[in-house]
Amino acid sequence: MPFTKLVWAAANDAKLDFKLRSQIADAAQSVSANIAEGYSRRSVSEYMQHLYVSLGSLSETLSRAIALLEAGQISDGTFEEIDKLHYEVENKLWNLIKSLEQKKSDGTWINRVSDGIADYEA
Repeated sequence: MPFTKLVWAAANDAKLDFKLRSQIADAAQSVSANIAEGYSRRSVSEYMQHLYVSLGSLSETLSRAIALLEAGQISDGTFEEIDKLHYEVENKLWNLIKSLEQKKSDGTWINRVSDGIADYEA
């Protein structure tokens, strides 16, 4: 199940007030929204900046899930699912950032996001 869908399902199953549901759902949705927005800026530097913002939103989502777990608003199983997907998404984002930073340091950096794969091939 995609991360955002899982968080939305958990928030809707829990007996949370509107504000709490909105906060965790917005944080989860912000992860993919920032990746998409950064990519569409057509600048690798801006893309990376948005990837870091996505990591922040991902951490915010997990922090809110921890608070919901501690308050008894979500089950241990639901939290474990969120935590597992959080870990997977976080690692993928860090690997993408690391790859882009490596391209910058070794001179294979392309200063824009390309429309064609040929621009990325050595």
